[in-house]
Amino acid sequence: MCIADKLYESVAARGPICVGLDTDISYVPQWLAAQYQTPGEAVFAFNRQIIDATADVAGCFKVQIAYYESLGLDGLRAYKDTLAYLRERELVAIADVKRGDIAKTAEMYAKAHFTGDFEADFVTLSPYMGLDSVTPYLPYVEQSGKGLFILVRTSNPGREDFQYLQSEGEPLYDIVGRKVQELGKPYIGTYGYSPVGAVIGGTSSLEAETIRAALDSTFFLIPGYGAQGGKAEDIARYLCRGNGGVVNSSRGVLLAYKKDGDERQFAEASRKEVLRAREEIASACSVYGK
Repeated sequence: MCIADKLYESVAARGPICVGLDTDISYVPQWLAAQYQTPGEAVFAFNRQIIDATADVAGCFKVQIAYYESLGLDGLRAYKDTLAYLRERELVAIADVKRGDIAKTAEMYAKAHFTGDFEADFVTLSPYMGLDSVTPYLPYVEQSGKGLFILVRTSNPGREDFQYLQSEGEPLYDIVGRKVQELGKPYIGTYGYSPVGAVIGGTSSLEAETIRAALDSTFFLIPGYGAQGGKAEDIARYLCRGNGGVVNSSRGVLLAYKKDGDERQFAEASRKEVLRAREEIASACSVYGK
């Protein structure tokens, strides 16, 4: 199956929330961490309970490698174990690694994150060295059913430093987005979306309709909802009938237990937050979406 089709079906069945497992060791309740010998073991135990609590209500999961690298080899074991657990449960896993190198180096990154210990369904890439920073990953799209999410227009304030620069009357992110859509056209699946997707920040809806119309066969990974300020009505404009994109929520889900005040029920609190966000976005889609 085309991985874009699997993701589309998962969103249709479970909703568009992407649970971001950007798990800082400080997020793990002390009572849980005390049961394990290393921070990495505690992080994985925390992740596993979050995954179990949200697997039937989240469209996919995104694992941000930096949080695991910061713990050294112990953290990378937790990263590996988290991805393996997602595979075991047949859930869609996005490795948020944002690689952006070229040639043989890019080939090695592709091998590292699409096979072996760190295998994921999708990886995030930065294309700003040029398309030769993306093409080494395409054999895995063609032959192994893998997918890409390529940075096009991000959610951080500094995006305007480069992504909004004008070239022949259009911003750079539009040019990059068009290139991404062109790269993905040979791989379009049953539901009209390619496994070559785009990262489109959801902190602003100003260009949403233009971007969605231009990238009509491109699946979106949408960061910025919740803690970064993106609102449900902003997000809804990037979706198409509630699908065609996944909406990342990391701290909002992982730290939901701090709002409830019961850290022993952290996994149940994460589930409630995913359900709340899913409902909020569904309601916004009925008003603002297409």
